[in-house]
Amino acid sequence: MANPAAGSLAKSDAEWRAILSPEQFKIIREKGTETAGTGQYDKFSEEGIYTCAACNTPLYKSTTKFNSGCGWPAFFDAIPGAVSRHEDRKFGMTRIEITCTACGGHLGHVFKGEGFDTPTDERHCVNSVSLNFGKEEPPK
Repeated sequence: MANPAAGSLAKSDAEWRAILSPEQFKIIREKGTETAGTGQYDKFSEEGIYTCAACNTPLYKSTTKFNSGCGWPAFFDAIPGAVSRHEDRKFGMTRIEITCTACGGHLGHVFKGEGFDTPTDERHCVNSVSLNFGKEEPPK
């Protein structure tokens, strides 16, 4: 059973299960990972805004998306304040997990210093399942 993250929109697991698909629940609420190269937004390149699949909060602009070749959508920066970072020590390593600040939903991980030619030298490696896409910023 997933525990609500800090900043969570105060929904129970039952409430999240009612609005998320089983795959979304596994990845967003239980911190799972989709198989590399299978996500709908990996090679997607339209202009617009990527939002949290759980709560519809705007997370990334398409202008920050780049092709890293990692098998997941990659962004070099998030919309200010939209994404939170947490130390993740699972699997015998230390990584930085990224979550939606609004609902606490798991997005993926951020990696630094990989040498990509981006303004931040960061790669936000995000599960497609954690995202929705729209041509314009959604109303708040």
